[in-house]
Amino acid sequence: MNYEGFRLALLPFQLHDYPVTLTLCCYLLSCAVIFFTDRFALPKRERRAHASPFGRTQDVVDALARLPVIALVFAGFFAGSWRPLYAAAGTMSFFIIFTGISRAKFKFIREPLIFSDIALVVDVFKYKTIFYASSLNVVFWTVAFLYVFGVSGLYMYFEPAILPDKGKAFWILVMLGIAYGPWLLLFYGPVNRPTAALVQRLLKVLDVKMNTVRFGTFGSVVFRFIVWLGVRREKIVAELSEIVRAAVQDLIGDDGSPLIVVWQSESFIDMRHFGVDTLKMPTLDRLRREAVQWGRLSSVFEGGYTLRTEFAVISGLVPDDIHVDASYPYLRASHYSDVVWPGKMKRAGWNTHFIHPYDRTFFLRHKAMPQLGFSKLTMLDGFDHVPARDGPYVSDARLTEKVIAACDTLPDDESGFVFVASMANHGPWEPGRVGDLTNPVDIYLAILEQSDAALSTLSEHLDKLDRPVWLVFYGDHAPLLKSFADPFPDPRTDYLIVPLAKAKSASHRPVDPQGVEAWNLIEALLKHANLRKDTLR
Repeated sequence: MNYEGFRLALLPFQLHDYPVTLTLCCYLLSCAVIFFTDRFALPKRERRAHASPFGRTQDVVDALARLPVIALVFAGFFAGSWRPLYAAAGTMSFFIIFTGISRAKFKFIREPLIFSDIALVVDVFKYKTIFYASSLNVVFWTVAFLYVFGVSGLYMYFEPAILPDKGKAFWILVMLGIAYGPWLLLFYGPVNRPTAALVQRLLKVLDVKMNTVRFGTFGSVVFRFIVWLGVRREKIVAELSEIVRAAVQDLIGDDGSPLIVVWQSESFIDMRHFGVDTLKMPTLDRLRREAVQWGRLSSVFEGGYTLRTEFAVISGLVPDDIHVDASYPYLRASHYSDVVWPGKMKRAGWNTHFIHPYDRTFFLRHKAMPQLGFSKLTMLDGFDHVPARDGPYVSDARLTEKVIAACDTLPDDESGFVFVASMANHGPWEPGRVGDLTNPVDIYLAILEQSDAALSTLSEHLDKLDRPVWLVFYGDHAPLLKSFADPFPDPRTDYLIVPLAKAKSASHRPVDPQGVEAWNLIEALLKHANLRKDTLR
C-alpha cells in the first residue's frame, strides 16, 4: 500500500494534496470528538449537579478556552509525524484515555482526575496493591504497547507526511517550537504568573467536579496545574500566619514534659454505626468513657488520599485556605513549615517523631515530614517486615511495639510529639489476610478488632508513664469497602482525645460525643491539655 491507498473513491483528488485544509479539518474533527467524549468523565447525575452556574456567555468562553489546549496536544502529535490523520487519531486517543481514567477514578473514589494525580503515576505502578491497580499487569501492558506502537506504525507506513521538501530542518524546528514551547514557557515566571492569574479568573472556583464539567478532564488538569505553578504561596502562608496567630492558642511547654501521641488509623471506622452488631471493640468503648472529647471526625476525603487528612491534622489548616495545594500538599510542604504544628513544637524544643510502616518515598513523606518539623522518621525500613511471612502491611500490634519503644526512649525532661500513621486496615481485604476468612467485610471487621487490641496495649502502656500523656486516635477516611456500602451513608470516621498517666483528672466524668473537623483536632487537644500559648511561634 502506498500513497494511492488514501484516495477516496468518491473524491476526485487526494486529501494530502491540500495539507493546510486537511490539517485544519483534522484538528476540528478532534475538537468535535473530544467535546463529545469529555462528557463521560462524570456520570450524568454528577454533571448536572456540578453544571456551571455562570451563564451562557461563560459557557462559550469555557468552550473557547479548551481549543488551545487541544491545539497544543494536536501540535505535539503533528510535530513528531507531520501526518494530519495520525495527529487527529493521537489527539482523540489522548483525550479519551484521560476521560476514561477520570471516569474509572470517579467510580472508585468519587473524584475525577486532577493534576496532582500525575505526580502519583510512578507510585501507582510501584504500589499497585495499595492503589487497587493490580490489573496493570503483563496483559495490560501488552495490549497498551500493541495499541500505541501498532497503530502508530500503521499510520507511519500508510499515511504520507506533509513536511515541505524545502527547508525541512527549519519547518521541523518551527513545529517543535509551536508544539512544546508554550508548555516550557509555563515554567518561566514572567509568563507563568500572568497566565496563572488569567486562568484563575477563568476558573472562578477550584471545584474539581465543576472544572471537569466545564473544561473536560485534560483541560481541567492543565488549568489547575497552571494555577498550582503560579500561585504565590508566600502570600498564602502570610495570610495563614495571621489567621493562626489570631485564632489559635499557639502552644505548648507545660511543666512535666508532656507526651502527645497521635495515632492515625488507616481506613478505620466503627462499623457499629451501620448496624454491624457483631463487631467487638472493648478498647474503643473504654477510651470513649475516659476521653475528654470523642465523636465523629469529618475527614478531608472519603475513601482514599490519606495524605489529605494527615496534612489537615498535623497542619491545622483548612484545605480551602491552602488553595490548589490541598489536593497534594506534600508537593510543596516546605512552604508551610512555619505554620504547622510539628514545626512549632520543634522550634519550642519538643522532640517530634513521625512513624509510618510503609515505604518512605510514598507520597514524598521522606522529604515532606522533615520540612514540616519532624526531627525523626521511622518508616518501613525500620521494621523487620516480610510480606510473604507477615502479610501485605505491618500489623498494628507490631507498630504498637515500635511506638512504645519510641515513647520509652524519650528523655524525661523533653516534651514529645509522636505522630503514627498505621497501615494494617488498608485494603484490599482479600483471602489469606486473616485466617480462613474470604469475605472482604468479615476480613475488615477482624482487622478492626486486631486494631482495637493493639490500641489496648498502647493505651495501657502510656497510662503507666511518669509524665502527662495525651492520646489522640482517629480514622483517616472510610474504607473502600464496596461490598458493604458504596458510598458509605455517613463517611465520617471516629476519633477520641484521651488523657493518660499524669494528665488524667480524678474528677473526670464521661462526656457526650461531638463532631470535629480534621484540621481542628490538635487544636482541640491543646485546649483540653491547657498547654500554654506563648512558647510556640
